Amino acid sequence: MIRSQEDRSEESENENQYKCPTCKDKGFVLKNIPELEEDGSQKTWPNGEPKFVETLFDCICAKKRQSEHLMKFSEITDRFKSMNFSSFELNNKHELVKEAYQCAIDYYKDFDKIRNARCNSISLLGQPGSGKTHLLTALANNLIQKKQVSVLYFPFVEGFNDLKNNFDLLEDKLTKMKRVDVLFIDDLFKGRDYPTPFQLEQMFAVVNYRFNNHKPIMVSSERTVDELIDIDEGVGTRIFQMSREYTVVIKGDRRELNYRLLGVPN
Repeated sequence: MIRSQEDRSEESENENQYKCPTCKDKGFVLKNIPELEEDGSQKTWPNGEPKFVETLFDCICAKKRQSEHLMKFSEITDRFKSMNFSSFELNNKHELVKEAYQCAIDYYKDFDKIRNARCNSISLLGQPGSGKTHLLTALANNLIQKKQVSVLYFPFVEGFNDLKNNFDLLEDKLTKMKRVDVLFIDDLFKGRDYPTPFQLEQMFAVVNYRFNNHKPIMVSSERTVDELIDIDEGVGTRIFQMSREYTVVIKGDRRELNYRLLGVPN
């Protein structure tokens, strides 16, 4: 049957009504899959024609929509959404920074097999301006977009300031921090002042819940492992146990390690 130009134009106009013309926004497609015998050969009809089974598959757009939803949920800022591993500059960087980069890459590759293990987390610690947040944000973006894993971004200082100013948000926020697939705590215990009893209490409640339920955490901090433990032994020891196989401490001359001071891109 030969379709007229008018028919083809009408079909094209109908497809333009959908965001995904492949599945017409249903989120799935039907495909004919060979029906097999126990020995792996294809079944046939009495007339010898091969048998097929109509099977439902998720359309590629379904994962894309899920990733978009998870990205909105993550609370990752627009500026951070563009961060990825390929944009992290490694030329002329300190060996510890290169080690942190490789640690983040390895963690992403290993995530599926370790996500429910005792050691299922990652910590990049030490020198400010060395690219810790960039690397963990790139990791978060990859988990969301390529593995459809839910990640929640919680910047320690700004996050607690928001909760302090609106206690109505506290219970809902803490529930999300406890139950999300991966919690990203940025700049843990940042600042010259000692964390407040409120901050320590809430952070212990979250970390302890995730520790007990084997739920991964991603941590960046200017503190070392020992310094985290000195500030709060319960929080520090749990984070260390969860991330001991994926921890890098970047320490040394800040003139060599703080790339923001040097004007070198992360």
